[in-house]
Amino acid sequence: MTDATMQEGPRIERLDPALDRLIAPDAKIEILAEGYDWVEGPVWVKDDGYLLFSDIPQNVVYRWKEGEGAKEYLKPSGYTSPRPRGGEIGSNALVIDSRGRLVLCQHGDRRMARMEAPLRAPQPVFTTIADRYEGKRFNSPNDAVYKSNGDLYFTDPPYGMEKQFEDPLREIPYQGVFRVGTTGTVTLLTREMTRPNGLAFSPDERLLYVAQSDEQAAIWRVFDVKGDGTLGASRVLFDATPLTKTRAGLPDGMKLDTGGNLFATGPGGVLVLSPEGKHLGTIVTGQRTSNCAFGDDGRTLYMTADMYLMRVRLLAKGQGF
Repeated sequence: MTDATMQEGPRIERLDPALDRLIAPDAKIEILAEGYDWVEGPVWVKDDGYLLFSDIPQNVVYRWKEGEGAKEYLKPSGYTSPRPRGGEIGSNALVIDSRGRLVLCQHGDRRMARMEAPLRAPQPVFTTIADRYEGKRFNSPNDAVYKSNGDLYFTDPPYGMEKQFEDPLREIPYQGVFRVGTTGTVTLLTREMTRPNGLAFSPDERLLYVAQSDEQAAIWRVFDVKGDGTLGASRVLFDATPLTKTRAGLPDGMKLDTGGNLFATGPGGVLVLSPEGKHLGTIVTGQRTSNCAFGDDGRTLYMTADMYLMRVRLLAKGQGF
């Protein structure tokens, strides 16, 4: 992979006329903040109109608001032990539950956790939502999404462990997709993916999309969601493995618009995929891009890309707005 390829962008790459209904021809990518180690997990807080995002190595959540810029919001965010350790220790994905509370994928503490303080007065005081399956500690929960009934779905690769796949402290030998029900029961939904990462529901919640950040099989897989919330048959929605040969990045976080189109971070930036898996175009960031979130009126896409926080205005509208 050449340096020129790594530094490509930012721009909108159009591969199909259908993209024009989602992103205007004159859309511009803006850099909002920079200078971080590795940013991830953005979530929009609607009531107060700001974005939260993680800097994983620094163990910090930042808050960005129009006119105010980015400021430290919560530290520690993902590792609360006083004992120093290496690796990607901070929070990864951030989500807001139905009661308006911040829920974090905590790499260092190897759990799904909830911040007990209100969003307007953050404090690093956390309640464990789930940290084990069948008595074994999770690897390092990575990304999460709530189903409308309150069930929490998340992925559990070992990227937050010091030696990742080779870490001697690993207790679960596979990378699962899990669910925490409203009663607190943890269910393993699938262990068939080699490196599950980002995940999102279709607008009708009948499908669950899961990204796989594996250089050998850089894919997005789509699962049927059964009536009881478990997963049924699956298929590959899109295979980006050929794109990894010339562009930086792997399938990671994603969000869907109201039409069911995927805005999925991967090789080159944010790939825009139709519900049928057609690659309509790419929001080329020029950086390894980790995740994204809709914000403002639902027609702004915020993107975490290596050391940068970026955004682009869309014609499409995100789910939940």
